[in-house]
Amino acid sequence: MTILDGKSLSLSIQDSLKSQVATLNPKPKLVVILVGEDAPSLAYVNMKAKACQNVGIIGEVLRFSQESYQEQILKEIARLNADKSVNGILVQLPLPKHFDTNEILQSIAPHKDVDGFHPINVGRMQCGLEKQNTKQDKNSLPYDSADIGFSPATPLGVMELLKAYNIELQGKNVAIIGASNIVGKPLAQLMLNAGATISICHIFTRDISVFTRSADIVCVGVGKVNLITKEHIKDGVIIIDIGINRLKDGKLCGDVDFENVSKKASFITPVPGGVGPMTIAALLQNTLKAYHIQNSQNL
Repeated sequence: MTILDGKSLSLSIQDSLKSQVATLNPKPKLVVILVGEDAPSLAYVNMKAKACQNVGIIGEVLRFSQESYQEQILKEIARLNADKSVNGILVQLPLPKHFDTNEILQSIAPHKDVDGFHPINVGRMQCGLEKQNTKQDKNSLPYDSADIGFSPATPLGVMELLKAYNIELQGKNVAIIGASNIVGKPLAQLMLNAGATISICHIFTRDISVFTRSADIVCVGVGKVNLITKEHIKDGVIIIDIGINRLKDGKLCGDVDFENVSKKASFITPVPGGVGPMTIAALLQNTLKAYHIQNSQNL
């Protein structure tokens, strides 16, 4: 069994980004909008800000109270859309219940939507147009018009992790547990684009083991402790645990019974230290990508 070490890979990616950002003037800028006092959201935002500082990206956090109005946030996003010094805009989710999350996310300019939630970016991902340009011609622009697209950070981080460990997706059977717009659906699309055969399980799936027992790769991210046990999987399976739960003793764990499942798996992500750090790395990659797109096309 091999641990998929997202923490080490994330630090390696950040080192590479740091060297790239060092050559840029002005520096890329990411603005995060945080509404309310949700403790996990505050922790995530602090990690994102720290990672920005680590690689030399300007990271700014705009905090709004729980009682803020939808119009206030929309007005702020409009200002950031028009500010050419801002390359990436991210609204930390979840928003308070009185907000229309869809309207908020759709108000972000697609070329600054580094979280990849705008419908245009979702559509580009579905068509496979979100990939970075791999041109070797030094005289060509870093990105062309087909590259104006961003994948959500967590699914993108999962794909980077699999790639780093040379895990081939083409022809694999993949079971994804969780069908959110943030993780499950976009991860399924990216894996489908890579040639995998996808099954998506959700709250109405009667028996997830029907799908997980035949899967070569199982990805789970619903926030339920020990949802996936050794009875759910076959020998040699690859486990991607995207869930995060805090136990009564304060420790963090995922959705997988790690101790027992790891004995049957060929690869497995730990929690913490697996997908979480890769989410941060992918967000930074998207921000740098946005910077190059905007500067090369004068957006």
